[in-house]
Amino acid sequence: MTSTLTPPQAAPVPPAPVSPRRTRMLALPEVRWAVAATVCFLLALPLQLTGAPAWSWGPLYAAAYVTGGWEPGREGLKALREKTLDVDLLMVVAALGAAAIGQVMDGALLIVIFATSGALEALATARTADSVRGLLDLAPATATRIAPDGSERAVPIEELTIGDTILVRPGERVGADGRVLDGASEVDQATITGEPLPALKEPGDEVFAGTVNGTGALRVRVERDASDSVLARIVRMVEEASGTKAPTQLFIEKVEQRYSLGMVAATLAVFLVPLAFGAELTGALLRAMTFMIVASPCAVVLATMPPLLSAIANAGRHGVLVKSAVVMERLGQVDTVALDKTGTLTEGVPRVTDVRPLPGSGMGERELLTLAAAAEHPSEHPLARAVVEAARERELPLPSVRDFDSTPGVGVTARVDGRRVTVGAPARLLGGATDAAAAHAAVHAAELEESGRTAVLVVADGAPVGLLGLADRLRPDAAATVASLTHLTGTAPTLLTGDNPRAAGRLAAEVGIEDVRAGLLPQHKVGAVTELERAGRKVLVVGDGVNDAPALAAAHTGVAMGRAGSDLALETADAVIVRDELATVPAVIALSRRARRLVVQNLVIAAVFIVGLVVWDLAGTLPLPLGVAGHEGSTVLVGLNGLRLLGERAWRRAVTEGG
Repeated sequence: MTSTLTPPQAAPVPPAPVSPRRTRMLALPEVRWAVAATVCFLLALPLQLTGAPAWSWGPLYAAAYVTGGWEPGREGLKALREKTLDVDLLMVVAALGAAAIGQVMDGALLIVIFATSGALEALATARTADSVRGLLDLAPATATRIAPDGSERAVPIEELTIGDTILVRPGERVGADGRVLDGASEVDQATITGEPLPALKEPGDEVFAGTVNGTGALRVRVERDASDSVLARIVRMVEEASGTKAPTQLFIEKVEQRYSLGMVAATLAVFLVPLAFGAELTGALLRAMTFMIVASPCAVVLATMPPLLSAIANAGRHGVLVKSAVVMERLGQVDTVALDKTGTLTEGVPRVTDVRPLPGSGMGERELLTLAAAAEHPSEHPLARAVVEAARERELPLPSVRDFDSTPGVGVTARVDGRRVTVGAPARLLGGATDAAAAHAAVHAAELEESGRTAVLVVADGAPVGLLGLADRLRPDAAATVASLTHLTGTAPTLLTGDNPRAAGRLAAEVGIEDVRAGLLPQHKVGAVTELERAGRKVLVVGDGVNDAPALAAAHTGVAMGRAGSDLALETADAVIVRDELATVPAVIALSRRARRLVVQNLVIAAVFIVGLVVWDLAGTLPLPLGVAGHEGSTVLVGLNGLRLLGERAWRRAVTEGG
């Protein structure tokens, strides 16, 4: 019997996945119109330059005018109905005027530049809003509520009321702001306070919604509604700061109203006055059209944008993402800097800084660190990871352990090479011991803590044998950056941190900061920034965490550390240090200041050309081709002058000025 096997059908090839970020970008109408205008322009330009017939590239340019210009034109007409003349409408009119006298490509390029600028602004606004809404996902959707009869039930956090008791199991996020009634655990609350290490929570201590519980179970009494939690307030502060931040415009846009009105009035006068005195219609119209072209602010616009865009491109190549030309201009206005501590001035990861065997213990540093690292190896605590990493860096072999146990707030215990080893907090392990070894341990622990380090005691077979000191390591370029910022702004930076005053003071002394504000929650950081700005300062805030986001939004300019930065901080900030090189902050400020100087140079050049051509047109007879040539020549000149900031030499000079 012969059987025929049917070959398996080929599985359909799934379509290529579409990036969610790209989908969100294209959902914005400003982005879609800008993309359409740019594509049409890029298709038309090579056809025109290669001598193709006008029918092949003319419709493409027309499509670029329509797709890129209709929205700013519509908004400009709306503003005109409210008796306001904005530069967007003026640019559309200038572009149409250029097309009317045969300069179709120049007008289309102007339209594309303005459409792209509007799209970037809309995209930045939308992404920030998405990130702010996403912050609420840090809070769990449900919490375990304990009824008076002791029964447990999972309920949505919106149903929790003040006075309820909730159970927070190991590894869970805290469901509401409240106070611990029972249990002990270490809670990672870096999202709220920015502290690099989990905080011990015992009965009577406050906990915050969205923070992550450690290895112990906690019973928490709810003290705030979900809508009033610290996390919810952070969201509101970011939204309010972003919405009420005074709109900042480029320098040239500050005079756009007067210039626009003056240009329109002058063009009408150039056309109507000669007609009133009997001039020929064609000649008066040609003179007015020439006047509008030579007086149009194309060169003025290019006087501003190329230096700022070149500075943005140069900064981007060196690891600083500046989100817009407005931000690049604002960076040069900064006269006060406020720095976060953890993850900004420091690396945000604890490191072993001291290994101290106690006198009479008979141990050396290597043996002490080996015992501690072996006992800590099974633990997931950040301090444990730091101890193990220190042993690995010294290439110490770690023996196997047995009988491992961890007690929140106390430490870990394990059997290492037959010895019972305990590693943990000195205050908990020493208890009321009064023997000589305990006294020595207490003295060394006090010395370490007084210097801003976290002390960890190592006990072997019931006797203290040594201590380890741990601290968040300072970035290598932190002190030099603080000195450079002080030189640039004339004022030493301010330190704003949620960490404890002792650790903050020690670090500030190392880098040369005197104004230290420690133990701050997000609202306190915003208050500090607002206080400085009310005193007339233009504040630059540099931070990395969720707790820094409201201050980044409220500041004149906000800069986020890119590698360790939270999504909210990255989206809220005006600029991002992609490679976490703190020294680029003073360099980009210096680059911005140089860009501003070039803007002023370009405005002078543009003004000289415009005034000269206008006077020629009004006092004599300026041939239209010569007027166009002069107008385009000034545009090219200021554009090339602005491109000087693209080179490596410009960055090196900025680094030198920033130093």
